[in-house]
Formats: sequence, C-alpha cells, structure tokens
Amino acid sequence: MEEITNVMEYEEIARQKLPKMVYDYYASGAEDQWTLKENRNAFSRILFRPRILVDVSNIDMTTTVLGFKISMPIMIAPTAMQKMAHPDGENATARAASAADTIMTLSSWATSSVEEVASTGPGIRFFQLYVYKDRNVVAQLVRRAERAGFKAIALTVDTPRLGRREADIKNRFVHEPLPRWIQTLLTTCVLSTEPPQTSDSGLASYVAGQVDRTLSWKDVKWLQTITSLPILVKGVLTAEDAKLAVQNGAAGIIVSNHGARQLDYVPATITALEEVVKAAQGRVPVFLDGGVRRGTDVFKALALGASGVFIGRPVLFSLAADGEAGVRKVLQMLRDELELTMALSGCTSLKEITRSHIATDWDPPRSLPSSKL
Repeated sequence: MEEITNVMEYEEIARQKLPKMVYDYYASGAEDQWTLKENRNAFSRILFRPRILVDVSNIDMTTTVLGFKISMPIMIAPTAMQKMAHPDGENATARAASAADTIMTLSSWATSSVEEVASTGPGIRFFQLYVYKDRNVVAQLVRRAERAGFKAIALTVDTPRLGRREADIKNRFVHEPLPRWIQTLLTTCVLSTEPPQTSDSGLASYVAGQVDRTLSWKDVKWLQTITSLPILVKGVLTAEDAKLAVQNGAAGIIVSNHGARQLDYVPATITALEEVVKAAQGRVPVFLDGGVRRGTDVFKALALGASGVFIGRPVLFSLAADGEAGVRKVLQMLRDELELTMALSGCTSLKEITRSHIATDWDPPRSLPSSKL
C-alpha cells in the first residue's frame, strides 16, 4: 500500500481482492459502456493554460458548500452496499471523510444505517434519497436522516428504472439473492421491512422495484413539504433540466450520469457541466460527479464552473483495498494533486481558478492579443 502513488492503482488491487460479482457490480457501466469510458476520456481532452510568475507559496483550498466550510472541493458521492467492499463499510468511509474535513454522502442503499454512520463521530454528511412508491418509507428515511444530523438531501432523479448493466446480468447479480447478511443490512437500512425470499430475484432488483417510476418535478416540491433540509438534485445533464431544478426550489445541482450506470451514450459529466452551469446562472451551486481520478480533473471541473466534485468508485476501490486507511489516502492524494495543479497554474485560491485556465475542444478559435512593436 505504501507504493501506491495515484488513485487509479487501487482499482486493480480491489479487482484482485473482491469476488468477481462484487467487483463487476462496482466497476461496470451500462450496455456498451461508452459513457463509462467517456467519463474519463473527456477529461483528457481538456488542456491547461497555466499562468506563470505568480507567488504560490500559500494555497487555500477551503470552500463552503451549502453554508458548511470544508477543507477542499472534493467530497464523497453515495455508493451502494459498501460492506461488500469491506466489513467496516460506510462507517470507515464516514470516519475518513471526517478526518479529511469534507462531506460524505450516504447512499439510500447503504449497508450501514444513518444512525450507525452518525455514531462514528462528528462530520458533515448528506443523505442520498431514492423516492419509493411507498411515500411513508421516504418520509421515514428523511426523518431518520434529520434526527441523525445529516445536513442535506441528494435526490437521485435519473433512476426510474435500473440501467442495463450486462456484467451484472452475466454474474446473475440482479437475479441471485445477495448473501443473507447483505440482505439483512440493506433491508434494515432502506425499507425496514423484509423482502420476499424468492429464488429468482435478488435484493438489489427487489429494492429497485420499490422506486417510484412516476417521479416528477412535483415530487421535488412535495419533498420540500416534509423536510427543511436543502435538496440537491442529482442526475442533471441538460440546461433545460437545470432551469427546472432552480424553478422547483433545488438548493443545488449535481451533474451526474450515475457513474455511467444508467443510460449509455449520454455525455461525460465534464462535457455536460458547462451547459448546466450557464443555465443555473449562479442561482444555485453546481457540482459534478463521474470520472474524477486526479487533482487535475478537479481543477478542470472548477474551471468549468463547478463548486466542487464528488468521488464514488475511488472510495469503493480504496475501501476494498485498505479499509478506512485507503479512503483517507485517496482523499489526501487528490487533495495534494489539486494543490500542485493550482500552484503550477498560478492559482492561490479556488476563486482564482477561471475558465481562462483551460482550453476545451468545443472552444471557438482563440484570437491572440494584439501587441504594438
């Protein structure tokens, strides 16, 4: 573990350590997995325009998210069933996030409850929410999150149905029942009712079947009537939906394609980001998840207008490889890389990172400044 020098190296360790079914569940995307690859590849097509001869002896990466001050604009995205990666699961992730003084988002499909995560100690935590057909379940989950001290709701809006993840189909992940201990944990944390025990439907598909396919913008309004917590709309990829999110009272937007696990051939989130930021017009903060593996990626997202990024798979893979210590190291490596990128780009604070620090393949031709001889 001491020889790991970047976030991506954890994935191979996780692949070797985890059962194939679990690794594939975490790692795979939908259908042809074009968007899964594009989430990474799109970052590589954005180049830097660094400024030189700037005093970068002191660099400040602190920022504020929904009024909460954190150490850096790198936060933890919701990812399901973390105890399949490591016995400590979401509790280890919560402790690592707290140690890094950043935000953790707990999945609705977590294998640790909001109460258990809260008991790990202080920290700023958000709760990711799916809206279930039974609205009493939704209200119960939201109340539990509020009582446990969670500070915001991240409403996932891109999953009226589960995407077609062919690796899971091959592995029968969505058909075979999950191990009994995972079933018990997930049931307790999500539905507080026992799912039917059948031989042809696993718990993951059962829970997915509870998600309300009629979910619409009116439900965002409804959610505001049952909680005073700010609501982030997670899963926005277009200007049209960004405007609707603002109109319907969202406190923030997360540009996300669900880790490329839902609809294949949607754009990479870094490609969709600027359109959403422009549509939001500064009325709410816009965040990004998907494909972030380097501090350079974080810088590029900030330059395109993001207020911060959330990371998902790097947490799962580092958790599988080395538990809490792995997640801590991932957060530290990304922090260190972002700091270096800022220094080499001539930026001493996040507010100094501007659109002019990057060049994208969709930029118009840049005219050179005129000079008089």
